[in-house]
Amino acid sequence: MKTTEHNLEVQDIDTQGLLPRRGSTGIILMLFSGIAAVFLESCSLLSAKTFETRTNESQSQVLDQQANNTNNPAIVPPAIFSSSGDPNFVVKVVQQVGSAVVRIDSSKTVTSQIPDEFNDPFLRRFFRDVPSQPRQRVERGSGSGFIINSSGQIVTNSHVVDGADSVTVTLKDGRTFDGKVLGEDPLTDVALIKINANNLPTLSMGNSEGLQPGEAVIAIGNPLGLNNTVTSGIISATGRSGSDIGASDKRVDYLQTDAAINPGNSGGPLLNARGQVIGMNTAIIRGAQGLGFAIPINTVQRIAQELIAKGRVEHPYLGIQMVTLTPEIKQRIQERAGDRINLKTDNGVLLISVVPRSPAAVAGLRTGDVIQRINNQSVTKIEEVQKLVESSKIGSPLQIQVERNGQTTAVAVSPAPLPVRQES
Repeated sequence: MKTTEHNLEVQDIDTQGLLPRRGSTGIILMLFSGIAAVFLESCSLLSAKTFETRTNESQSQVLDQQANNTNNPAIVPPAIFSSSGDPNFVVKVVQQVGSAVVRIDSSKTVTSQIPDEFNDPFLRRFFRDVPSQPRQRVERGSGSGFIINSSGQIVTNSHVVDGADSVTVTLKDGRTFDGKVLGEDPLTDVALIKINANNLPTLSMGNSEGLQPGEAVIAIGNPLGLNNTVTSGIISATGRSGSDIGASDKRVDYLQTDAAINPGNSGGPLLNARGQVIGMNTAIIRGAQGLGFAIPINTVQRIAQELIAKGRVEHPYLGIQMVTLTPEIKQRIQERAGDRINLKTDNGVLLISVVPRSPAAVAGLRTGDVIQRINNQSVTKIEEVQKLVESSKIGSPLQIQVERNGQTTAVAVSPAPLPVRQES
């Protein structure tokens, strides 16, 4: 379980050049002020000249000029409209679905173990402040979620409830319930919660396939403890991989949105203009503006159904570590590995490690192999391999074509269930 700040943080993204540095804000304002002063002075001179000219114009010319000005109103910033052209669609959607969005508070007791070295009586003479017993502290977190079933099933992010000892769900009308985590899937960051309630409002599920950048969206959640906060914007991009946003351990193609998302929005819905859920808000990049990410609702629904049926999700697993091969990476590898790895191609997915006794190792894949096709589909990026593996069936062989020392080799690998991570 995370603390109150439930977001993915990306520290290796250089924002210089994307956002103004703090010291440059004053410069920008001063430049703007100078331009504004010149503009105002020019306007004054123009008004004076126009008045002088108009004294020599006929009354009909003045009336024509006034009519022309009426037909050319001042330019205003564009508003976001729904596909039906309704500028108030956000209000209508919030009134329609807002009561199905919930706040989720979780807590976890963490025990701090005493290093074995401090159990030595001799050392304790010099470190008197070391506690004699393990210390415990309570970590608390807060996030959002939305109701998918009138009998109390709620979806949220896995990181909102991960390892929680207790979960409390608060509805918009103020009612609170104890929540039970029915299951969670860290690989997609989806979790399912159940509360004992009936006749609850629910959200309608949309379809995240075929979404296009520019479509209007609405986010509802509880950012920074501010309940029932509504923001709106557009879909900025689709198909962002985990590695794109600094979450390479996740098997998700994220939706990107400029609707404001902050810590506490995690698990809340991203809605289209019809009030249908198209995504679950899950991540931000710290220090950036207008960069929020949501799990597509089709993925959320698939994972939720497995959690309902089995309480867990089994992901196909091969047991390989890989990198997208480029001419630059090829050169670096050959400089370091010398004759140990003989790469003849510049394209494909290079295996840099094969886990012993994994499905890949049993099938005969080796470090240095370059994957070029899976089930007769060409692959050139690790994201493409991940998608094909994730969409495969456990135990059903994948036909993988690799280049090995300049020769093409075909290998059949049967995915196994991804080993469950053991918590320490």
